This record gives sequence, structure tokens and C-alpha cells, in this order.
Amino acid sequence: MKSGTFFVLLMLIAGVATFAQNSKKIYTTTSGELIFSFANINYKGDETGSIMRFSPVVNLQNWINIDKSENFGWFSGLSVRNVGFIYEPPDQTGIKKKYRTYNIGIPIGIKVGNLSKSFLFGGYELELPVNFKEKTFENENKTKNNVWFSKQVTTFQHSLMLGVQLPHGATLKFKYYLSNFFNKDYTRSDGSKPYQNSDYNIFYFSLNFGLLKNTDFYYNND
Repeated sequence: MKSGTFFVLLMLIAGVATFAQNSKKIYTTTSGELIFSFANINYKGDETGSIMRFSPVVNLQNWINIDKSENFGWFSGLSVRNVGFIYEPPDQTGIKKKYRTYNIGIPIGIKVGNLSKSFLFGGYELELPVNFKEKTFENENKTKNNVWFSKQVTTFQHSLMLGVQLPHGATLKFKYYLSNFFNKDYTRSDGSKPYQNSDYNIFYFSLNFGLLKNTDFYYNND
């Protein structure tokens, strides 16, 4: 799995370098993201839902935009994202769980439409969870667990995105994580594997707002 992910990363880097050649325009854009997230959960064979989680901070992304024409382009870049879900396990009465990770991501995708105004975009993103937090609420008591590079979650998260760029820098986006949020092979000190028979796939809707655009990054001589 790790070798496959490394291969994907190399392909992303090579792809960006290839698409940049003979491009009409290359520039960077920086934006923030307001995330409304949920999870598709199969808990020990039972399909259950989650509670909406709102995460306004810290979600930042910097895209390198590679426009091949006025109506078609590519993008890649780097992101920092706070993503997770809220859940009430069906076999634990009175308990609510909140999970989240801070991820560093590398996206790659395409843009189609009027690139100076409104357009559609879609793509893939590889994300590395760097910090994991779990909160447990039982009646009025709260406990939490915060771990850097935790083995409880999947080492690399793979996701697909689809969105629309609106005039004046606002963007609406939908994203679905193909990877299981938790590591099914994670083993507790007592030898049990709490996530072995369950699936947790996050998806979210988000509103993005432009913070900075650099239009002087690169131009080819025609």
C-alpha cells in the first residue's frame, strides 16, 4: 500500500511538470474553506449515519493553476485541512464521539469553463493525516485523546472532489474519501482490533473563499 501511494505521489509531481510545459498561463491562488462533513458508516454490519460537523478552521489551500487555454486548465498544490465526523455508536447508549484529523494534501485536477469567471473542476487528492484527536462525551463527562501521526487512522487518505467556481472567488465543493478513516489493523494494548469489522468513509460539502491571487507568477512568450 505504501509503495503504491509513493508511486501515486511521483505521478502527481511528474504530471504537474508535464502540464506546465507550453502553458498559456501559470499562477497561484490561495483560499480558505468552511467544511460541513458527514460519514458513511458501516458499524459491525449495521449501516448508520453521523451528525454534521462544522469545521471553519484551519483549512487552507494553495493551488498552482496551469491554464492551457481560456476554457481548460489543470491545478495542483498543497492544502492543510481539518476533517472529521461526529458519531453516536448504536451499542453505547449516552455516548457521543467526535473524531478529526489535520491533513496535509496534494491535489491534482482539471478545470473546464470560463477560467476568468465561472467554471467546473474535479480531481483527486492524496492526504497525510498528521494529527488525530478523539473526544468522548458521556453524560456531562468529556475525555479526549490527541496524537501526532496516530496509528489509529489510515496513513494515507485518497479522495475525489467535484466543484464549481463562482464569480468573485467563491467556490462550492463536494468531496468523498475513498479510504477508510480508521486503520482496520490498529491493535489496542489488550490485543483487540476495534475498527476491524467497520467502515468509516467521510464526505463533505464546503464553501471556499479566495484570499490571494498571484497573476504574475509565470507567462509564456507567444
